[in-house]
Amino acid sequence: MRRTGSGRTAVLAVLALLAASPAWAEIEFYQSVDRTEVGTEDTFRLTVVAVDAPPSAQVQLPAPKDFEVLSSSRGSQRSIQLSGGGPAVIQDITKHTLLMRASRPGKLTIPPAVLTTASRTYRTESIEMTVREGRMGPPPGQQGQATRPQLPDPFRNFPMPDPFEELEDSPTIPRGDSDLFLRASLDRNDVYVGEQTTLSLYIYSRVDLSSVDAVTMPKLEGFWSEEVESPTQLSGEQKVINGIPYRAYLLRRRALFPVKSGTLTITAAEADITTGFLFAGHRVHRVSNVLKVKVKPLPPGAPPGMANAHVGDWHLSMDVSPTRVELGQPVTVKIILEGTGNVKNVSPPKLNAPQSLKVYDPTTTDRVSPSKNRIQGKRVQEYLVMPQRTGTFTLPGLEFPYFDPRRREYDVARTDAVTITVEAGSGAVAQQGPTPTPMQDSANEQKNVLTAGGLRPLRYQARFVAPSTPVWQRAFFLPAVLAPVGLLFGAVLLGQVRGRLFAQTEAGRNKQQAKAARKRLAEAEKLRGQGSSTAFYAEVEKALNAFLEARLATPVVGLTREALGEKMAAANVEPARRSRVLFVLEACDMGRFGGGAELSERERILNEAAAVMEGWEK
Repeated sequence: MRRTGSGRTAVLAVLALLAASPAWAEIEFYQSVDRTEVGTEDTFRLTVVAVDAPPSAQVQLPAPKDFEVLSSSRGSQRSIQLSGGGPAVIQDITKHTLLMRASRPGKLTIPPAVLTTASRTYRTESIEMTVREGRMGPPPGQQGQATRPQLPDPFRNFPMPDPFEELEDSPTIPRGDSDLFLRASLDRNDVYVGEQTTLSLYIYSRVDLSSVDAVTMPKLEGFWSEEVESPTQLSGEQKVINGIPYRAYLLRRRALFPVKSGTLTITAAEADITTGFLFAGHRVHRVSNVLKVKVKPLPPGAPPGMANAHVGDWHLSMDVSPTRVELGQPVTVKIILEGTGNVKNVSPPKLNAPQSLKVYDPTTTDRVSPSKNRIQGKRVQEYLVMPQRTGTFTLPGLEFPYFDPRRREYDVARTDAVTITVEAGSGAVAQQGPTPTPMQDSANEQKNVLTAGGLRPLRYQARFVAPSTPVWQRAFFLPAVLAPVGLLFGAVLLGQVRGRLFAQTEAGRNKQQAKAARKRLAEAEKLRGQGSSTAFYAEVEKALNAFLEARLATPVVGLTREALGEKMAAANVEPARRSRVLFVLEACDMGRFGGGAELSERERILNEAAAVMEGWEK
């Protein structure tokens, strides 16, 4: 049997690897930034690279006091390069990327990074940064300062993905609130008068949210607004802002239609947010950013009848039913204006009809259906038209001028004229001849009813009666004159009685409040032995809260435990009693949300609540 290989081949392979070992045994250690000139509102990336560092090596990243580290990531890979017949170059590369922001303007220095091995310590060069006030925008291209030697880039053939690649144009991360902040944004901030811009209010969070307790929307002076979306539950989506992953929760989305030109301001929104879950929750208050909208006036050359609200993409139609009727039967005319724009603020053209057709005031209905954050729908005006004579009549076509912001030009939506034929009904005499005057129409209207036979005349029979007794001689006159004086006297007397009834001492009012609280505790005592612990603890908490509100003369429902403790301390409540109050309230929360408690525990809490109230009276 012939051998297909030999030991000599294996030896040559091992020698080739040994020959390559000096190429990857040398350690490289350097740091670089994506730009050296930034603003105090900009973020930049600091990259620290270690090549062929041993696994036991420790890297100490820079921690400059004049810079804030927003986030960091670490990646590693192995690069093998083959060149002709020469030895293979093997490199183990570790890359640390820090997203940073300067805390003040000036000439600032990023200190060197440190790499420590078993035999030696390596340091990079420091980096000088020029920081200006404000925002300078994203880095222009791939400029940066690298303090490594001019060696071949190990990443040129094996590019590592940038973990801080921005997925979208994102809001600026505020200082101090980077874990949870409120931001408002517009889908466009340069619009025409009457053109829609959509306002979205988001919570960006890197912590768990329990609830949003209150939302105060900004003042929208100079805008007509329509609700687009208002979620009832928190539902977040993943977003990356300057390389930092956040959960974004939509609070409100509104369509705004500016009604005047110029630079309009949208003030800041506010929200009260509870983070965490149940007893670990913490309530915070956040304020959003202020927005500016540049509103351009509509261009010159508007057609007649053009209004500022007629902006969008519109279609006009007229529905007449029926077009052939008998005299005395009504005709329904619907003018339908549908499209995209400020549906509830547009004005469809008015129906014009011949004098022989009486037109009653219309009823207006709107149907709005937001689609992809744009307001669209239809506005329908329905007219009731009553023919006054037989014949053939024409409803003229209608025109609706509007401005299309996408095409940046004016357009006119039109309808065709519609012919209505009015015939004489059975038993009715056709009224023909010249068109009657308005006075004749009024006379005919009194003679006709909504039947084919015409209106029956109205008959009124007058009756004559003797003069009645003068008012001042009637029996009710004197009581009616004296009644206001009696009511005034009664009101004064009632006020005095009420003042005496309510002019009690402080001790008396305290007794009444304690009595009312005991009544609630009596209701809780009835629930003590029943199966539902939630109702029992809720009743105890309500009784104690009512007592605290009366004694402290301020609402306490919704206050955190810390805020309640501060209220009691301000009212000079001794520390021991404050502790007992907070203990009872915490026990009620645990009983309501913690799955219940033993009967003896309920009795203990009930006694503690009663003791707190009784002790307060002394």
